[in-house]
Amino acid sequence: MQAALVAGETSGDLLAGLLLDGLKQRWPGLQSVGIGGPQMAQRGFEAWWPHDKLAVHGFSWEVLRRYREILGIRNQLKARLLQHRPDVFIGVDAPDFNLDLEAALRAQGIKTVHFVCPSIWAWRPERVEKIKRSADHVLCVFPFEPALLAAHGIAASYVGHPLASVIPMQPDQAAARATLGLAQQDTVVAILPGSRASEIAYLANHFFQAARLIRQARPATKFLVPVVAARQAQIEEALRASGMADQVQLVMGQSHAVLAACDVTLIASGTATLEAALFKRPMVIAYRMGALSWLLMRRKRLQPWVGLPNILCRDFVVPELLQEAARPAALAHEVLQWLEAKVRQPEKIRALEQRFSALHAELQRDTPQLAAHAIAQLLAN
Repeated sequence: MQAALVAGETSGDLLAGLLLDGLKQRWPGLQSVGIGGPQMAQRGFEAWWPHDKLAVHGFSWEVLRRYREILGIRNQLKARLLQHRPDVFIGVDAPDFNLDLEAALRAQGIKTVHFVCPSIWAWRPERVEKIKRSADHVLCVFPFEPALLAAHGIAASYVGHPLASVIPMQPDQAAARATLGLAQQDTVVAILPGSRASEIAYLANHFFQAARLIRQARPATKFLVPVVAARQAQIEEALRASGMADQVQLVMGQSHAVLAACDVTLIASGTATLEAALFKRPMVIAYRMGALSWLLMRRKRLQPWVGLPNILCRDFVVPELLQEAARPAALAHEVLQWLEAKVRQPEKIRALEQRFSALHAELQRDTPQLAAHAIAQLLAN
C-alpha cells in the first residue's frame, strides 16, 4: 500500500498523523510520502517538503508574495506522483493547495481523498464544484457535512473529529498544572496567537498588550504561551516589543497541557479554538488580517460566527473579537469577564462546560479506523 499525503500546517500534521495510525493498522506495510510535519514523520512518513512551506494567511499580498514558490512545489509534487503513482492521494485540509492537485491526479486515474471538508457551509460555497471535480471521497469531521455534500453528488463519510478522541472528556487540570510547575490556586491565562508566522505578526502584540492590562487588574495572573521551535524567535520578539517578556512563561510544545491547565484562553480563531472547547475552557476568540484580506473574507461569509465552537454550537457561546474590534483593551475586558465569572457566576462556567461536553460527545468517534475503512472501500470499488 502506497499513500501520498499533503498536510499544510500544524493542525493538518496532527490530523494526518492520526489518519496514518489507522492506515498503518489496516496496511502494516504502508509506505507514505508527500508533504508533512513531525507528527507524520513519527509514523514513518517520508516528507519531500516540510509542511510549513504551505502555511499562508489571508489573501492578496500575503499569498501572492509566496505564490510562485508554492505553485512550484505543487507542480514538482504532481510530476513526482504521476511518475510513481500511489494507490491513493489524501489531501489533508489545505484546500487551496490540495483541491487543484487532487483534480489533476484524479484526471490521471489516481484515487483521491480529501480529509476535512472545506467550510462551504461557512463561506465560499462556490467551492463545492471544485470539491466535486477533485475528490473521489471526502472524510468529514463534522456530522452534518456528508448530507450537504451528498446533495451535490459528492461521496463522503463522517469519521468524527480526531481531536475528540485524543483529548479526554474530563481533562485533569490539577495534573496539567503540576506538570507545568503551577500552583493549584493560581489564576492562569493561556495565550495562543496562532501557528502561522503571519497570524502571530497580526495578533501577538495585541494579545500581549491585553495581557499587560489583565496583569494590571489582576497582578497575580500567570500567562502561558505554548510555542514550537519554528515560531519561538518571533514570539520572543513580540514579547520584548510589548514589554511583557518577563511576565509571560513560554512552554515548548505542550499546547494541550497549557489548555488543560488554564482558567481561560485568549486564542486565535482556528482549529485551536476547537481544542480549547474540547478541554472545556472559557475562551476569547480573536482574529486580525490585512485590510484587503478582511474585506474579501467578510463578503464571502455565510454565518454570523467565525470561531469553530460558536459555529458548532450555533450560538455566541464565547466572545469573538475580529479585526478592529480585537483591540487590547477589549480583549482584556473579555478575559477578565471570564475570570470574574469563575468567582461570582460559577453557573455560567458550568453551563459552558456542559455545552462543550455535549459537543465533545458528538464529535468523538474512532476516526483512524473509520477513515481507513472509507479509504479501503474506495480502493475496493
